[in-house]
Amino acid sequence: MAQIDLKNIAHSYAAAPSSEDDFALKKLDVSWQDGGAYALLGPSGCGKTTLLNIISGLLHPTQGAVLFDGADITPKPPEARNIAQVFQFPVIYDTMTVYQNLAFPLQNRKVPKRQIDVRVRRLADMLELSKYLSRKARDLSADEKQKISLGRGLIREDVAAILFDEPLTVIDPQLKWSLRSQLKRLHAEFNHTMIYVTHDQTEALTFADQVIVMSEGEIVQTASPQELFERPAHTFVGRFIGSPGMNVLPCAIDNTNVILAGHAINIGRNVTLPSDAERIELGVRPEFVKISTDENALPATVEAIEDAGRYRIARLRLHDLQLAVILPDGAALPSGTTGVIFDTENTHIYADGHLVERRA
Repeated sequence: MAQIDLKNIAHSYAAAPSSEDDFALKKLDVSWQDGGAYALLGPSGCGKTTLLNIISGLLHPTQGAVLFDGADITPKPPEARNIAQVFQFPVIYDTMTVYQNLAFPLQNRKVPKRQIDVRVRRLADMLELSKYLSRKARDLSADEKQKISLGRGLIREDVAAILFDEPLTVIDPQLKWSLRSQLKRLHAEFNHTMIYVTHDQTEALTFADQVIVMSEGEIVQTASPQELFERPAHTFVGRFIGSPGMNVLPCAIDNTNVILAGHAINIGRNVTLPSDAERIELGVRPEFVKISTDENALPATVEAIEDAGRYRIARLRLHDLQLAVILPDGAALPSGTTGVIFDTENTHIYADGHLVERRA
């Protein structure tokens, strides 16, 4: 295991980058602690796989350094970094049995046969592959082959880190939850440094202790799943995480009052805006908006009710603004004209997309 530090890392696929727009990965500094479980989360093309491949050595960064436990390993090839990597699609030997596939990384390192056998059978049991150990890998389903890939990545105990690049893409949806849970158990048991790349917020939030949210080649926020939900540092994070995402509404500020669609909302705190702020917005998650007939509620019009299975979503219009509200279980379904109240403790103000800290 190792602590991984990236110092002033940036990468461009252009031969001679001349501007920031030429960089797929903008300059960043980030640290991953030894034994931590991390996720890189963001939409396709945001730079997360580029970042992962720089850590593994598959890519040499245009600038910056990669440090393992303080040692600069930037020039070293992948095989010299003691890294295990699991890719989006299965990387296995079809002509080998499942047992041989799992044992191969240990055999290459001259691990004694008895230790190999114990390790292979234990891991096969955890991944529910025991009954396939004597079968050729080519005879298995895509799900089962990807389990072998996961096992090959997890089989070694001495790796500096294990990197996962969207490893559950080909896995049947019914098995994804089970495999995520198994990865969590394996992390708790073996204490490997794990970095998990995904565009799926459910995978990231259920796997990682710390989630790094990326957008357009930059890290937007690094935080626990709870903090990402409760205090998004940027409107992108608020919109990207959640189902549905955060309501982000244009507003104005007057001391402790937010002026929204012509109505004043007292949020109980003063907000000091940056002097150069051009765009002011209110952010509130659908979970923190309540349908109400209170006289202080903001008038809104119900446009639709959506059934999401576990809950219902009311789609409202507040003058010319659209608002999503998650309705509590068993709540009466609103219709026509109604009112809404915001939970002010969970209502945030953003200036040019960035969270503005509030003062009591």
